Amino acid sequence: MASWIEQTVWWQVFPLGFVGAPQEAEPAALVTHRLSHLHGWLDYAVELGASGLALGPIFAASTHGYDTVDHFRIDPRLGDEADFDALIAAARARGLRVLLDGVFNHVGRAHPAFQDVLRHGPGSERAGWFRLSWPRGSGPGIEPDYACFEGHRQLVTLNHDDPRVADHVAAVMGHWIARGADGWRLDAAYAVPPRFWARVLRQVRLAHPEAYVVGEVIHGDYARIVQDSGLDAVTQYELWKAIWSALNDRNLFELAHALDRHNGYLDRFAPLTFVGNHDVTRIASRLTDERHLPHALAILLTCGGTPSIYAGDEQAFRGVKEERVGGDDAIRPAFPPTPADLAPYGWPVYRLHQDLIALRRRQGGLHRARARTLHLAKAELVLALGDGRARVMTALNLADAAATLPVPEARAIEAGGGDLAEAGGAGARVTLPAHGWAILSV
Repeated sequence: MASWIEQTVWWQVFPLGFVGAPQEAEPAALVTHRLSHLHGWLDYAVELGASGLALGPIFAASTHGYDTVDHFRIDPRLGDEADFDALIAAARARGLRVLLDGVFNHVGRAHPAFQDVLRHGPGSERAGWFRLSWPRGSGPGIEPDYACFEGHRQLVTLNHDDPRVADHVAAVMGHWIARGADGWRLDAAYAVPPRFWARVLRQVRLAHPEAYVVGEVIHGDYARIVQDSGLDAVTQYELWKAIWSALNDRNLFELAHALDRHNGYLDRFAPLTFVGNHDVTRIASRLTDERHLPHALAILLTCGGTPSIYAGDEQAFRGVKEERVGGDDAIRPAFPPTPADLAPYGWPVYRLHQDLIALRRRQGGLHRARARTLHLAKAELVLALGDGRARVMTALNLADAAATLPVPEARAIEAGGGDLAEAGGAGARVTLPAHGWAILSV
């Protein structure tokens, strides 16, 4: 795994939404240079504490970016290759790594390979790229039945048993890494056989050993998938769900259980951790009690893994994902020209992110930090977190009354609030106000 990932905090952006691009490809592939809109936000990301920019889809597509038509071309709604180069240069100048979003489980119907199949029928040279079922007597111009992604007929599933598909994906990944990207998020990695990723990544890493590759995996045996695929990491949806669910139900037993499982993953790899992304309801909307947003962030930024902050969450943006056409629009909004144009009421949450990310960097050793439960009740939790030794303690109180919790050996409150008694001693304890939280140094 790339060593630089140990210090990385991603700021994730969904570019097509962020820059206000049209929802469908423009006629005649008209190039509009919108990608430069991101330049005005790079200093904001650095000041937040991020060290990496994780981009959503940026390659030529028909609509939302996940129906790719050309992996080697920047989406004309965003700009062109020169715009990509300029963004890479601007990110580099600020010390920001760049992660790309690779959609390699499927392509859009307008992809040239699938269009060739529709034109030439079973005799198409690219027919093997897809999983097709031809009606009897098929020929040119006859449309086959085909595997598609989760029932979406516009998303044509690739045949991952065809070596040409693996070679194509390896070529795409290598091309953009050579052009300046630092790694890839592999969309819908859970839908692709791990042996396919293993073949692709062997090729990619021969030329680019420092590339970081994380797979989108929602459920399943995370550790086994990482082992069999050669991925560096997968997305930690188990922990994401446990964080907001435990806070909403005021049931910290659920969170403690999820963190125990998370410890097991950390023995094998460092998951990509998050409380929000471009596919889920924003954390500020998901929580039923807004007083618990700091609790969610305290967990995210003290537990092991590689944290990712979805653009707008650091300003407590609201947005609910709906299971319908256009149901992602509310969580993928356009951003104003500069951060100065943001509403004033989100900045306290931004400053809280700054403080917690800075604390994470100061403490060190949290990338592989295991969580050890020191105190657990339904609405109370104290965790000792560290790699090898405890470096911080995270104390949470979800109750409507103040609570005094044991924090043995804790020396000082680094973030949050409360009263610490007998600091540094075995009997140290912290009194948290109702719905309070604290991160303490050990």
